[in-house]
Amino acid sequence: MNLKALAPALCLCLALATAPAVPQPAPTQPQKVFRYGLLAAETGFDPAQISDLYSSVLVSNMFDAPYCYDYLARPAKVRPNLAADLPIVSADFKTFTFKLRPGIYFADDPAFGGKKREVTAADFIYTLKRIFDPKTKSPRLSSLAEEGILGLDELNKQAQASGKFDYGREAEGARALDRYTVQIKLAQPRPRFVSSLADPAVLGIVAREVVEMYGDRIMEHPVGTGPFMLSEWKRSSKMTFIRNPNFREEFYQAEPNPEDAKAQEIYQLMKGKRLPMVDRVEVSVIEEPQPRWLAFLNNEQDWMERLPQAFANQAIPNDKLAPNLAKRGITMDHVPLSDVTYFWFRMDHPIVGGYTPDKVALRRAISLAYNSDEEVRLARRNQAIVAQGPVMPLTRNYDPTFRSDMGVFDRARAIALLDMYGYVDKDGDGWRDMPDGRPLVLEFNTLAQADYREQDEIVKKNLDAVGIRTTFKVGKFGEQLRAARAGKLMMWQLGLSAGGPDGGSVLELGYSPSIGQLNHAAFKNERFDELYRQQNLLPDGPERQKVIQEAVKILVAYAPYKFRTHRIATDLSQPWFLGYKRHPSLREFWKYVDIDTTKLPK
Repeated sequence: MNLKALAPALCLCLALATAPAVPQPAPTQPQKVFRYGLLAAETGFDPAQISDLYSSVLVSNMFDAPYCYDYLARPAKVRPNLAADLPIVSADFKTFTFKLRPGIYFADDPAFGGKKREVTAADFIYTLKRIFDPKTKSPRLSSLAEEGILGLDELNKQAQASGKFDYGREAEGARALDRYTVQIKLAQPRPRFVSSLADPAVLGIVAREVVEMYGDRIMEHPVGTGPFMLSEWKRSSKMTFIRNPNFREEFYQAEPNPEDAKAQEIYQLMKGKRLPMVDRVEVSVIEEPQPRWLAFLNNEQDWMERLPQAFANQAIPNDKLAPNLAKRGITMDHVPLSDVTYFWFRMDHPIVGGYTPDKVALRRAISLAYNSDEEVRLARRNQAIVAQGPVMPLTRNYDPTFRSDMGVFDRARAIALLDMYGYVDKDGDGWRDMPDGRPLVLEFNTLAQADYREQDEIVKKNLDAVGIRTTFKVGKFGEQLRAARAGKLMMWQLGLSAGGPDGGSVLELGYSPSIGQLNHAAFKNERFDELYRQQNLLPDGPERQKVIQEAVKILVAYAPYKFRTHRIATDLSQPWFLGYKRHPSLREFWKYVDIDTTKLPK
């Protein structure tokens, strides 16, 4: 034994034994890490340039809009976020004035030259103008242009003519009255305009210095005021987000419905806690259902968003959590989604497009030939309901009693329509041809995932049964989205989620100024456009509901879309993942959830 080495230790022990007690620092708390899998790859992180749901969720947790939705209130309730209070609204719903809270700062970035950068009214005006800048190519442009903000459309047209957007030119309808006060003036009444101010995936405030510094790479460099900031990014694979050190002092507050027991339980657990509660969020892109399901079962994920439909019978037989999962302390949130799934026909395509009776008959026949109930029962394991039109559940304008041909499966009628308009087998190969003798072949774009393959099999089986040949073109979501906006696809299937509680906004799917953006079908109808504008101006009530229903009937009649289902979501939480409750509109939920590190598996 080396006594020389041991001696100092002995002396230290004696000294500690006789010295007065010294307070010891508290043990370091383990970092709270929230892990989950994204169902599809992100397209980027710039609010002005994204439109897909998955990127919108990521962006919404890094950027802030002036307003947000109360996390627990049902029905959805708007409350101030960056704004100090609810807006002052003129009696005619044309002027909205609000003040941003002072002392709100962007996350640190080299674009700010080492200084903390406060958010001002000018930043909101710049954020708004960027969407109208043709260089941005924002898919949000048509919906915001429809709001009729005075002067912004003129700035857009001027930029198209000159090749440069004049950010220095003031628009009458978008003004910073002082450092913190914003005033928006609209050409016509917009009773629901405040909802547009409550979506960070659309109007998440950005800083001009950041946009100008990163230029065409801005989709890779998100700098917002939200609770999290991007730390690591492996494209289409994994993203890590960490707490934003500049995030303001904010505490958990909510107004849960007194009759909602789960919301009340969450509120009692969380109220008063400082936000965000987790330190890091790790998001993995796991598109295939089985690996995502296994990752959750193996405790590699804390939360499973939307249980894959293939495992519904196993995990939630009869819509109840399986005993083996309940025994592990896993819980579920089982709610209808404010969404609609559909496939669309490109209306300027030579085979499926057009407005003549024969073209309308073809699309209507395809719609009637498709068995949405079969999709619900088989592919979706009853985790959906058949859609009668585009208006989504849990929105103000959804009518569960409404029925239309969109929800009808009638193979005999489909065959009769095809025969009547000359879509018959002219060359004897067993497949129907076009009236002029050309082959009738549908090209249906889809994804390579297992759940899509199940749905595609139902599409093919149903169209085979009426003699229509269908081919499937498999690709990546982002690539197909770009091709759809460019008008290069014949048919594609999509899902659309509500960005707010208003059901009428989904009608943008058929609004002609939105072609190349949300109107992927490139549908044009003057009466529909008139109804779309009309319902935007009307206050909620029977008159507006009647206008919306007439517009829906036009979409059903011309059939540029086949509305298929409204999905039901089952989200699963590990016992250590706390506070989650699905909101019909809010996407920025990361700051409202917590990890109990004492319950983590050893």
